[in-house]
Amino acid sequence: MPVYKKLVRDLIPQIIEKSGKQFKTKTLNEHEYETALKEKLQEEVTEYVDAETDHDRLEELADILELIHALAYSHGASFEQIESIRKDKVEKRGAYHDRIYLIEVQDDE
Repeated sequence: MPVYKKLVRDLIPQIIEKSGKQFKTKTLNEHEYETALKEKLQEEVTEYVDAETDHDRLEELADILELIHALAYSHGASFEQIESIRKDKVEKRGAYHDRIYLIEVQDDE
């Protein structure tokens, strides 16, 4: 039996069950959940970086977005609050649309 030891989406146990396979799960406490969310985010970001097609990249971005929703919730916030913070930052510091790559800044010393 393969061992995964990772956070999965809520419906995965039902999908596995319907396939007739045996499985084992547990419910994580808050600390374990936050750690697992961070690990899953790393996994999905790596999958995004390694994706070779736009379709696959968009699939991975959707997974990352779902994790952002879960992380916001785990911190007692809503996605709307995260989006508000994002918009404030765009207003104050801009977005990343102009493709600006900072090389260096002269120090006044």
